[in-house]
Amino acid sequence: MAKAKPTKHTAAECAAKAKAANTNMGGGEAGLKDRLGGAAGHSKFLCNHCKTPLTSLTQAKIHHEAKHDKLPFAESDYTDVHEAHGGVTTQGIAVRGTTNQEKIRHKHGGGGGAGGE
Repeated sequence: MAKAKPTKHTAAECAAKAKAANTNMGGGEAGLKDRLGGAAGHSKFLCNHCKTPLTSLTQAKIHHEAKHDKLPFAESDYTDVHEAHGGVTTQGIAVRGTTNQEKIRHKHGGGGGAGGE
């Protein structure tokens, strides 16, 4: 049985990817707000008991079991911070985003993927 051929990347590709991930991409004051996560920050939920920021309801359940185990768990105990700020809190001003053409086509409704149409 043959083994899969490993993907190889050039040093230039790796350096460009690292630079894009770690470099301030500009955008001025709006770009700074965007990199900081907008009005809500990068957290999606906020614990109403201790005000701890959380990224998901799964993380909220784990947090609740660890910190508030004597209280019954309820999703209403966690505020959806993005919804409180009007939905989307970042606009992508200072974010490079993906260069994967298949992901871009899929995101914009082009379908993408293998197979005939």
